[in-house]
Amino acid sequence: MFSVNRIDSPRPQGDALTLPAPFLRWFGEKGWQPRAHQLELLARAEAGESTLLIAPTGAGKTLAGFLPSLVDLTRRGKIPPGSAFTGIHTLYLSPLKALAVDIERNLMKPVDEMGLPVRVENRTGDTPQGKRQRQKLNPPDILLTTPEQLALLLANGEAERFFRDLRYVVFDELHSLVTSKRGHLLSLGLARLRRLAPRLQTIGLSATVADPMDLQRWLAPQSPHRSDHAGLVTVKGGARPQISILRTDEHVPWAGHSARYAIADVYAAIKEHGTTLLFVNTRSQAELLFQELWTINDDNLPIALHHGSLDVAQRRKVEAAMSENRLRAVVATSTLDLGIDWGDVDLVVHVGAPKGASRLAQRIGRANHRMDEPSKAILVPANRFEVMECQAALDANYIGAQDTSPVGKGALDVLAQHVLGMACAAPFDPLSLYEEITSASPYASLTWETFERVVDFVATGGYALKTYERYARIRKTKEGLFRVSNPLVAQQYRLNVGTIVESPMLNVRMVKRNQRGSLGRGGMSLGKVEEYFLEMLSQGDTFLFSGKVLRFEGIRESECLVSQAFSFDPKVPSYQGGKFPLSTYLAEQVRKMLADPARRAGLPEQVRDWLSLQKDVSMLPREDELLIETFPRGSRHYMVIYAFEGRLAHQTLGMLLTRRLDRAGLKPLGFVATDYSLAVWALDDLGATFQLHRKALADLFDEDMLGDDLEAWLNESFLLKRTFRTCAVIAGLIDQRHPGKEKSGRQVTVSADLIYDVLRAHEPDHLLLEATRNDAATGLLDIGRLGDMLKRIKGHITHRRLDRISPLAVPVMLEIGKEAVQGEAQDFLLSEAADDLIHEAMGGEPL
Repeated sequence: MFSVNRIDSPRPQGDALTLPAPFLRWFGEKGWQPRAHQLELLARAEAGESTLLIAPTGAGKTLAGFLPSLVDLTRRGKIPPGSAFTGIHTLYLSPLKALAVDIERNLMKPVDEMGLPVRVENRTGDTPQGKRQRQKLNPPDILLTTPEQLALLLANGEAERFFRDLRYVVFDELHSLVTSKRGHLLSLGLARLRRLAPRLQTIGLSATVADPMDLQRWLAPQSPHRSDHAGLVTVKGGARPQISILRTDEHVPWAGHSARYAIADVYAAIKEHGTTLLFVNTRSQAELLFQELWTINDDNLPIALHHGSLDVAQRRKVEAAMSENRLRAVVATSTLDLGIDWGDVDLVVHVGAPKGASRLAQRIGRANHRMDEPSKAILVPANRFEVMECQAALDANYIGAQDTSPVGKGALDVLAQHVLGMACAAPFDPLSLYEEITSASPYASLTWETFERVVDFVATGGYALKTYERYARIRKTKEGLFRVSNPLVAQQYRLNVGTIVESPMLNVRMVKRNQRGSLGRGGMSLGKVEEYFLEMLSQGDTFLFSGKVLRFEGIRESECLVSQAFSFDPKVPSYQGGKFPLSTYLAEQVRKMLADPARRAGLPEQVRDWLSLQKDVSMLPREDELLIETFPRGSRHYMVIYAFEGRLAHQTLGMLLTRRLDRAGLKPLGFVATDYSLAVWALDDLGATFQLHRKALADLFDEDMLGDDLEAWLNESFLLKRTFRTCAVIAGLIDQRHPGKEKSGRQVTVSADLIYDVLRAHEPDHLLLEATRNDAATGLLDIGRLGDMLKRIKGHITHRRLDRISPLAVPVMLEIGKEAVQGEAQDFLLSEAADDLIHEAMGGEPL
């Protein structure tokens, strides 16, 4: 973490002698000196400026972020016993619990070595309750925490006392904090901190940023009259990473996500390096990869698994073993891809396409973690489309292209939660709170009318629900202030705070059978699995979890009971979370690659041959062209659309297209979407229809599909109900947790569905329905991206009527059967073997 310059390197700009004596002595003993950007950020902080620091991995961002605090605390000295209460001096916000724990470990070493009068502690959801209470009474100088814990602290009646001495707020990995609802809640928390401690300054740290000004504004207070922003320090340079795409003699699949073909090559890479981090995009992939590696681990290498559903004790055990260099490899999801300082990681292996250029840069940075030494990474595409995506991400990394998401507009359900939290802290004046909230960047454009609707929702639940006392969570006093209606409301708020709403989960507990064959009680907790996956299992089924093959024994008292098992064909838990959409930037680069023979020439031979065959059978689309292929197969007719806009946009397009086709009497049976293409199948010959009526194809993809068709579909779709459930939980309309118990996922869903139906029938303009539609448009549906695509392809649609499946169509055809639609015809699941499809695509007769 304390990355510095060697003394024999050129002296940075600025006067290092302004540092207190303990710092100068410590640097001298180490043979180091501070980097220029670390001193510049210190100088800006001492001049009273908030700052965003953008620097590559290993450049010492963390030291730069803490240096102003450490220097200021050293000059202040230790607070004598018996002195007046002193609140925290510095607040550090991390997107991950593991990162906060890691920073504490790394920060305490130099603090102890320099003998600084500084007390550092962390506070996460895993911190014992006793320690949290002690921190309120005797705060540390530096508190390392998460957005959820900050919300809890601010909702406490002692918040003003606790934060009144706050000088600095440090946001680590800022780009990953601000773009989600967690970031919206955090921005509101920052606005409240500014009111409690007007002198506070902010420091943002990030390695990957597409639009720095977006983050600079986020760090500074906004007002109706001007848009303020923090300063910017950018660090150039750093060793260029060594990234390669796995070259193998094995057959790269045309479709699939497991990358089983590459396991032997991945294992060989692990053996050749000291410590390897293996990243995947989903928890299901993590379980599969870990199991595959253990199957061939003949050398008994210490290999571990780390993802968010595992028990916290197991995760901490893995993190400790990593920091002590006792592991040769760790298979991980995004739980380990942000900022954690594994200095001895020699190699990062990314299994599956990264889905984003910035995400890849972030993950590659976990190797070496030293600015002057190159990070080494291997990309392992799971299929041939992913080879192109990996190449696009590699190219983007070398030119420094970024595709982080913008901050976006603040969510209304998050605002409702914050309003309730502020009432829990103390009665609030609406006008004063409105001015505070609109100083937060995501809510700078919030109108007074919308704010009044939010307050009314928290106070009554809205027009359709106001007769129910349970939804009256705040009340207006005679003085015009709003306070919580009763202490139980504040208790419920604290139990349910936060914006991360997991799919319904059940704890997985390992049990043993006694001599009579009955299941015992107790046993080790392994973590949590989504409820809907477990509902599909029968007793005796086996599945992979926590790196083990488990036998499903049943569900008892909201726990999944399992026993140790052996199986050659276990199922893999399916997780709704963690599925990253293909970024717009990478999708555009894949389209360019298909259109450019020079770029295709650099692809592996297997992929080049695949694309050449596609060109012979059909064609490769130009960059601005939408290729649509139609062909018969069996008793059905297929249409494959190569839009390259990501799975979310393709799923929405599939729903809208099948509605239009059904209305035209073309009898669509179903559709399926991947990140790269969309396939629709029907009883009638779609190709013949489009050939006879050329305008029919253009009309089918007209932009007006995002009007009435979208509205009609949304009104009957389960997707809005699923999104409403999340909004209702975040806004506090439905509580997941109650004192001493937790609602099952089924109970939450039933409650949400009932309220949704009531609001749609009696108050269609309800605040939460508006929040639901906003979320669906940007999240589940990707409406903006789909709209941009429809504009781009207007007048550039090419139809190829084929007599057989094309090579590019094989991957999406292997996905058929996973989605169904309502219409005149009924969908029958299609199960086709991959070798049959590939044989046919290459010109053979169907097997």
